[in-house]
Amino acid sequence: MAKGKEMSVKMSVEELQAFLVEHFPQMNDNFVVVDVSHNAATMRMVINESNLRAGNTVNGPAMFSAADVAFYVALMAMIGPKALAVTTNCSIDFLRKPKAGCDLIAKARILKLGRVLAVGDVMIYSEGQDDPVARAGLTYSILPAR
Repeated sequence: MAKGKEMSVKMSVEELQAFLVEHFPQMNDNFVVVDVSHNAATMRMVINESNLRAGNTVNGPAMFSAADVAFYVALMAMIGPKALAVTTNCSIDFLRKPKAGCDLIAKARILKLGRVLAVGDVMIYSEGQDDPVARAGLTYSILPAR
């Protein structure tokens, strides 16, 4: 991105949801794009029994998925529909126990968007809780078009 030149959002909520359904049909019923804006996206992860662990709480892999998908959507909103952007790093801190039976709300933010790398974070909330249940830092590689 050229210095001083701000990119605009290239995909709407509806376009992003359709993109996910087309390229990741296995996730169709689990993730809903709630909102997108410049360098940001909010996702809802629908929680069901397969996402729970002992103690009737959401498992770590589900929270990782929420972070990864939310950041991917924020990135696609900014660069357009390029399915070949991949996670190269993710660090997640589990902060508190999510409420049982509540969906996760993941709020992604891109902190730096370059030609080949994007860096950002995601705050994950359990619906109905004010404090975050997890925080993730992610780096994505944006692969060149073939």
